[in-house]
Amino acid sequence: MTRLSQEKAPILEALEEFKRMRLVPFDVPGHKRGRGNRELTDFLGEKCLTVDVNSMKQLDNLCHPVGAIKAAEELAAEAFGANHAFFIVNGTTAAVQAMILTACKRGDKIILPRNVHRSVINALIICGAIPVYINPQLKDELGISLGMRLADVQEAIMANPDAKAVLVNNPTYYGICSNLKAICELAHSHNMLVLVDEAHGTHFYFGEDMPIAGMAAGADMASVSMHKSGGSLTQSSFLLCGARVNSQYVRQIVNLTQTTSGSYLLLSSLDISRRNLSLHGKEIFKYVTGLVEYARQEINQIGDYYAYSREIINGDSVYDFDFTKLSVNTLETGLAGIEVYDVLRDEYDIQIEFGDLGNILAYVSVGDNYKNIERLIGALSEIRRLYKRDKSGMLRHEYIPPKVMMTPQEGFYGEKEQVAIDESAGRICSEFVMCYPPGIPILAPGEEITADIIEYIKYAKEKGSFLTGPEDMEVRKLNVLKGGC
Repeated sequence: MTRLSQEKAPILEALEEFKRMRLVPFDVPGHKRGRGNRELTDFLGEKCLTVDVNSMKQLDNLCHPVGAIKAAEELAAEAFGANHAFFIVNGTTAAVQAMILTACKRGDKIILPRNVHRSVINALIICGAIPVYINPQLKDELGISLGMRLADVQEAIMANPDAKAVLVNNPTYYGICSNLKAICELAHSHNMLVLVDEAHGTHFYFGEDMPIAGMAAGADMASVSMHKSGGSLTQSSFLLCGARVNSQYVRQIVNLTQTTSGSYLLLSSLDISRRNLSLHGKEIFKYVTGLVEYARQEINQIGDYYAYSREIINGDSVYDFDFTKLSVNTLETGLAGIEVYDVLRDEYDIQIEFGDLGNILAYVSVGDNYKNIERLIGALSEIRRLYKRDKSGMLRHEYIPPKVMMTPQEGFYGEKEQVAIDESAGRICSEFVMCYPPGIPILAPGEEITADIIEYIKYAKEKGSFLTGPEDMEVRKLNVLKGGC
């Protein structure tokens, strides 16, 4: 098979040719290459607005690509080792949901960890599939959930031989990886598809000595957030497909929810970023790894913080670790991760990715440098010196195993009423409650509200976590199903 030239960027090239044509626009968008909205053009720049254009023959059509977009899909598929790659401009949420809607219909079972992103459970609400949750192991000293144990996946498969698919988070937000290759082999031996939420794993495909990527492990579909570690614009992602799925059917599924007005700003950013990673990915992620390793060593010298890495690998629930993740446990300082997150932003003008009850995550990329890393290290050292306190009474875990009473679809669409959170114990929740980021539900529709969950929500609010999901924006009340349990 002839290899494609990864130096090509078909969408970028088509846009450059389009700009040379000097077409008179009597189509949308109405800003007409920026001339109709001077304030927007001044803010975003004329170069940006001149390529914010509509689908046309020479630029191809995202819903039915036959030209530049089709060629760009083929290049992306080769770069990622996939049979097919779809350009996704509705965020990785759309890619995750397309995977589930491809594999499952109403009443079908899907095996998955409960600590999934909200987009996964949203897909179950839409299609009516039945989740078979695997509750992840917990690492008590860090207060984080781990990956999927192979024995737990096997147990779930044996108990649910009619399940259509297994979904795996790989890696988790914290960098935890499951034994993805073994899970793929196990699921395939039982005629189940394997879907990988690889939102935080773009670099696995291009860096050296990385955990195994979804396509290399034999996964059937993977959703890849190029806008995270891949360098493309926010909201742009790839959906990758293996040989066991019908890519033309997948396109029909993608077109159920993806916009018919795909942004060429997002499309070209994917095309350019794919080319960049294909040509320079090894050097890029070698540099990133060096930054993170330096930061990790220096942070661990401060005291009380613990920037963890591959030493936590246990060959099962932590089968591998993404060492580009600068995950730092803060519990020994007596500060919740979200408190450190807030102080870094408010007092030191440093914006990190997220903080939960016991950890922070600083996302490091090729756009960072040692000067900024030193600034982060210095700020963390000073925060420990100024704010350290007694750690007694702190909650540790970011995950509480749920009591699932019905499917997410039944819980979400059931007749509901609103009650005060302190009066909600024992009731069935009909909405989401989560800290964002990372967007992993504390409660999902169809799950019983327990005293532990109420305590967790109130503690998270007290510490300053950004809680999202409920109709009540203050999270003082929750929607529950009528009629009690």
